[in-house]
Amino acid sequence: MSHEIGSPTTPEDSHATAPAAAPGRVVRLIRAQHTAEGDGFVVRRPFPTASLSHIDPFLLFDHMGPVTFEPGRGVGTPWHPHRGFETVTYLIEGDAEHHDSMGHQGFLHSGDTQWMTAGAGVLHREGPSTEAQRNGGHTHGLQLWVNLPAAEKMTAPAYQDLRADQNAQRAEPGATIRVIAGTLFGLVGPGRTRTPISYAHVTLAAGAVVSTTLPVDHAVLVYPMTGSFAVGSTHVDEGILSIIEGSTLSLTGVAGNSEVIVLTGQPLREPVARYGPFVMNTEAEIRQAYADFERGAFGVIPD
Repeated sequence: MSHEIGSPTTPEDSHATAPAAAPGRVVRLIRAQHTAEGDGFVVRRPFPTASLSHIDPFLLFDHMGPVTFEPGRGVGTPWHPHRGFETVTYLIEGDAEHHDSMGHQGFLHSGDTQWMTAGAGVLHREGPSTEAQRNGGHTHGLQLWVNLPAAEKMTAPAYQDLRADQNAQRAEPGATIRVIAGTLFGLVGPGRTRTPISYAHVTLAAGAVVSTTLPVDHAVLVYPMTGSFAVGSTHVDEGILSIIEGSTLSLTGVAGNSEVIVLTGQPLREPVARYGPFVMNTEAEIRQAYADFERGAFGVIPD
């Protein structure tokens, strides 16, 4: 079960529209739990857990690594289906590749993002690149699942492969800000969003401060992949997810260089039915997803 720190605010409570010019404050802290994924790759996961299923519109949050693996020891995921949502994979460090049943193949390097819209359904596998598995390597990244609204769940599968140099970026004293999607810190990211979200990666030196306005009526999550930061008088350490309320956000680096992820998302406020790799709105739609998968509607695994 997840370990929570601080006030027992429910995920839904964090969606209330913040008062104008309200400074951001931490209303909930959630310690990520270690869990094995795919072929045994260990991730740190704030949600979903037995006590926290999702934070609308985000369905899953996995912190991958940092891990260094020896030649022949890199692991990824076996072939698996998806329907009804998007996966967003961001690599801080490492090399990865993905394949799917539609014939797509892509490669990620440090700073790149792969944004997969599973939509109506796709078979998929991902993991360290063939070269990294052969020679050994290092992986550090984040995978996020973003729910799709009911009207978009059966859209055709699609990809965005966003390179590091496409991210909106600027340097400030003691800080570097990169925005992958949405608008934060005065920057607009290149990612095309079907569910309105914002996604930023901030590198903070100790004592450095960065600030941004926050989208109205969005859930706001801040997570240190390494290091720690402070919001007001609240310090947040590596591996602890914070839920923020307010219309502005100021982050202060606490020690060393901290790698901090800032996410915002507009809640869909729709029913969520999920089972394994399928996320729909009703149990009947989940049953249909399994029936479609079993009859081969998600394509075939390439030879």
